Amino acid sequence: EVQLVESGGGLVQPGGSLRLSCVASGFTFSNYAMSWVRQAPGKGLELVSVINNVYVTIYGDSVQGRFTISRDNAKNTLYLQMNNLKPDDTAVYYCATFGIGSWGQGTQVTVSS
Repeated sequence: EVQLVESGGGLVQPGGSLRLSCVASGFTFSNYAMSWVRQAPGKGLELVSVINNVYVTIYGDSVQGRFTISRDNAKNTLYLQMNNLKPDDTAVYYCATFGIGSWGQGTQVTVSS
């Protein structure tokens, strides 16, 4: 069974940092591109970042220069380092692998003073 389990969300002040993690199981993690997707309250899904199986990365315009995606294939874990957080970053963040069509349950990130 494919599973993606996110953690690391929480409440942070504007300008602060958080690191999200996503532990994968049930498939060969190193073979697949992995993504972070978010959904802000009342809005649609937004692709935040993608890292493929050869560590090529892409970022959405709204997070470019502030967020860093990475992966540790030995630990089957995907990360998202989020710096200089803004209130507009408030959302539920999902880990996903589109190649398999699996999503995690999401982790809430709230940026507020």
